[in-house]
Amino acid sequence: MALSQTLLVYVLLCVHLGVSSQHYLRLRPVPSEHLPVPDLKEDPDPEYDPREQDLVERTLRKKLGSSFDPNFMSINSPMLVNLSDTRIKPHGPMPNEIKKLDLTETPYGKRVKVGKKARRKFLQWLWTYTHCPVVYTWKDLGVRFWPRYIKEGNCFSERSCSFPEGMSCKPAKSINKMFLRWYCQGFLKQKYCTWIQVQYPIISECKCSC
Repeated sequence: MALSQTLLVYVLLCVHLGVSSQHYLRLRPVPSEHLPVPDLKEDPDPEYDPREQDLVERTLRKKLGSSFDPNFMSINSPMLVNLSDTRIKPHGPMPNEIKKLDLTETPYGKRVKVGKKARRKFLQWLWTYTHCPVVYTWKDLGVRFWPRYIKEGNCFSERSCSFPEGMSCKPAKSINKMFLRWYCQGFLKQKYCTWIQVQYPIISECKCSC
């Protein structure tokens, strides 16, 4: 009985030490409606960083397999491109809710005549004004992710997307990309570290909403 109690205390102590030594570390981005994913709080102790022999590209590519997507991830620091341009124009077909607007009806019940050219120009302007593009920027996730650079999406937010003003661009859809995460368990010299696969959500579509 005494042996069992001693063993239980030892196990609990190991668990406690393993968890407390990683109190800064969140294993993976927590699923949330709030995107983009906020920065993870890491333990600053370099003991929890992967070593040079843990960063062999060939081995890590094999571990990540077909999930490696060069369109959204990079091993080396990519060129930083500023996409926050107010001239970003919508692409694809015009949304039906804009295309089907009746511009001839006034709030007072009277009808006005609108030429085809004027209608087309106004609808194009309205579509451009209310359009919510996804602006992509490269983000450094740190040495404990591989690849460490991710192309993260943000909703365009330099102005209101509604007329009159009041609404803003907000995330509507997201996609998940698989990364490798360096994860350690245990305490000091008795810790065990390895690469594990984690999913990282990225904004893929934004919409104008309240």
